[in-house]
Amino acid sequence: MTTTFKLRADAAETTDAVEVPHHHDHAAHDDHAHHAETNLKLGFWLYLMSDCLIFAVLFATFGVLVNNTAGGPDGRELFDLRFVLGETVLLLTSSLTFGVAMLKLQEGKGNANEVIRWMVLTFALGAAFVGMEIFEFRELLHEGAGPNRSAYLSAFFMLVGTHGLHVTAGLLWIIVMVNQIQVFGLDAVVRRRLACLSLFWHFLDLVWICVFTIVYLREFL
Repeated sequence: MTTTFKLRADAAETTDAVEVPHHHDHAAHDDHAHHAETNLKLGFWLYLMSDCLIFAVLFATFGVLVNNTAGGPDGRELFDLRFVLGETVLLLTSSLTFGVAMLKLQEGKGNANEVIRWMVLTFALGAAFVGMEIFEFRELLHEGAGPNRSAYLSAFFMLVGTHGLHVTAGLLWIIVMVNQIQVFGLDAVVRRRLACLSLFWHFLDLVWICVFTIVYLREFL
């Protein structure tokens, strides 16, 4: 009887000795995952801040050069405000559809198809915006109002073109994320990446509001 009790006690001690490292490893894994997520968020916010600085420099440059038309056409002569307003509606609507996609994401993993559907709609709106911007640039070049015509137009093409390149990058990112949702589902990694993409897309909407107000609307006030 005494021998049996000792064997059971030894077995219990052995089990405890095995379980302690297991719980320790699990806690260490959770801690590592938490630090990784924190570093990802911090890194992405730093990226957005660097992008803010880039656009701030471009806006400042445009503000300095806005009257340097070198005898060429100014914005009132070149821009169609209704056309640009259409671009603005497309991009702001895409921000709304992306917001709906994120709401579907929060509802649970069973909504992967819903998230994809709203992401595809966001992509379509963003692609239409880029298409309209390319059309606008082509028309300006056809009229001889290219970036080499004046300092004002150089600043305009640099500012608006940089924003357009960012939107194009966002569209490519959407394609990648839709593919990842299809392959991996709405796991934790995909959710984090979608959250970063959402910040990026809404940031571009805010920048465009500034572009629309400072570059386009100012000419008609």
